[in-house]
Amino acid sequence: MLFLLGSLLLAAAPPATQPFDVAAHKTLLTAHAVGAQVYECKAAAGGALQWTFREPIASLIVDGKTVGRHYAGPHWALDDGSIVQGKVLETAPGATPGDIAQLKLSVVDRQGSGALAQATLVYRLRTHGGTLSGACTDAGALRAVAYSADYLFAR
Repeated sequence: MLFLLGSLLLAAAPPATQPFDVAAHKTLLTAHAVGAQVYECKAAAGGALQWTFREPIASLIVDGKTVGRHYAGPHWALDDGSIVQGKVLETAPGATPGDIAQLKLSVVDRQGSGALAQATLVYRLRTHGGTLSGACTDAGALRAVAYSADYLFAR
């Protein structure tokens, strides 16, 4: 079901320009992500309830095959045993208000000796979907919003 949603999201995504210095770095791997951005209903500083980003959950796909996953941290883990964790350096808006931001992240931790072992940067590009709007009325409630993006791993 998520694959179908991601395919529909990808088909509807308008072309986007490159918001970051991607060409200045050597690309190690590009993977398409299909999944969800998970939000939690929490009390803000003043006590009012609001949706707060909790975590991403996504499959990483290369040439039509799932090669890994993306999850909280943020982390990207490949089936080859390589894992990287990122920290946001820069943001750029998505193509529409419903699209999560595009990101440039520095790799702050890595494990394994696979395809991501030399990665120093992660770019989240061509985002589609993933933003949540609407009232948050039940503290602790979770809501997942389908999204897709391309993740480019570079050094």
